[in-house]
Amino acid sequence: MPEKRMTGRDGFDKIFVESHGDWLREMVTAIVHEVMEAEVSAIAGAGYGERKAERNTHRNGYRERQWTTRVGDIDLHIPKLREGSYFPTFLEPRRRSEKALIGVIKEAYVQGVSTRRVERLCQQMGIERMDKNFVSRMVQDIEAEVLAFKSRPLEGEFPYVFVDARYEKVRREGRVTSMAVLVAVGVRMDGHREVLGVEPTMGERYLLWRDFLQDLTSRGLQGVRLIVSDAHEGLKRAITEVFSGTSWQRCRVHFMRSMLAHVSKRYQPMVSALLKTIFAQPALSPEIRTTG
Repeated sequence: MPEKRMTGRDGFDKIFVESHGDWLREMVTAIVHEVMEAEVSAIAGAGYGERKAERNTHRNGYRERQWTTRVGDIDLHIPKLREGSYFPTFLEPRRRSEKALIGVIKEAYVQGVSTRRVERLCQQMGIERMDKNFVSRMVQDIEAEVLAFKSRPLEGEFPYVFVDARYEKVRREGRVTSMAVLVAVGVRMDGHREVLGVEPTMGERYLLWRDFLQDLTSRGLQGVRLIVSDAHEGLKRAITEVFSGTSWQRCRVHFMRSMLAHVSKRYQPMVSALLKTIFAQPALSPEIRTTG
């Protein structure tokens, strides 16, 4: 059993990048190429293929460059100009464009992305002035790609599924409020972990958990032998209904947290160490095995 919560912020981000690296790389590639086209169009005074008399210069093909990011190497096709030169602003030294890009994509995956957030992203990439239509188009493109990915069919078997909720601050109707983000992480037999589903909701009621789990099964989730979660009654009821006959186990981290809540802070390190030795046992000790 993992030591940390698989759906904690650090754990979720790590699993998300590991399991969806290819998709993230494709998204980053598409966005930066859109950015380059917009920048070059602004410099040239005309868009790609646009006939315009009062233009500053013309395009002159592309040059290749490889960009190393945390989601892998990306092959960039950087536009060239007949007169003057163009260098993408997001490649300037010390600019953290890559981190900002991945952050926006992950935010869009979890809770959607706003025009304001994309405008801020453009500024972080070094683009001070960006056409409003371009920003709106980028928001629509990101949302469309994220929606398609979130509703993708789940292929293969996931014997082990971890289900939990994390809480995020989101803006709704002009107010910042806390929303539950339901998360399911599947583990294949070879140990490969994958974020199966993410859904922001207004709480953790039984019906919300049931709809979330039913969506996973409708997308093809199968072969589930064990589901690990906290002991939330609504969640346990939904698991029993949707995955009838599947074993359930309480999350070790939640169990440890509940146990330590009844222990004085002075003795918590000692009790925690003792509990960890119990979880580390490979099997039930013969000395305490009961007989029929």
